[in-house]
Amino acid sequence: MRLYLLPLAFISSIASANTCEVAISSGDTWSYDTKEITVPADCKEFTVNFTHKGKMSKEGLGHNWVLAKTADVNAIAQDGGTQGLENNFLKQGDDRVIANTSIIGGGESTSTTFKTSALDAKENYTFFCSFPGHTFMMRGSLKVNN
Repeated sequence: MRLYLLPLAFISSIASANTCEVAISSGDTWSYDTKEITVPADCKEFTVNFTHKGKMSKEGLGHNWVLAKTADVNAIAQDGGTQGLENNFLKQGDDRVIANTSIIGGGESTSTTFKTSALDAKENYTFFCSFPGHTFMMRGSLKVNN
């Protein structure tokens, strides 16, 4: 193989590789910068890197990223609403929650990694913020790409 072709082979392998992570952010608003996430079917684990680009504290306008089946979202939010910031407004041990980050404030970042074996390509999934009052506006969909 010609040495000058090696960089091209490397670039080609990067371009064709599936990415098993995503970066998503929010600010001092009730919205994510991403409305849909697609998980490649060949990922064994998937990582969500979440950043709060705003300035407000987590007590004032904190956000997090929670993943669940779409049918469970409203009940999870209702059950978690009284659990407090220290529990990320999630009922502890709630089996309906597939993955979640901590609630963070402006300028902070966090991440979560989950096994994709917990996902079914035929199921509808929603990611949302569990901070009280945010759930109905801060949400998006997650799907598994076959």
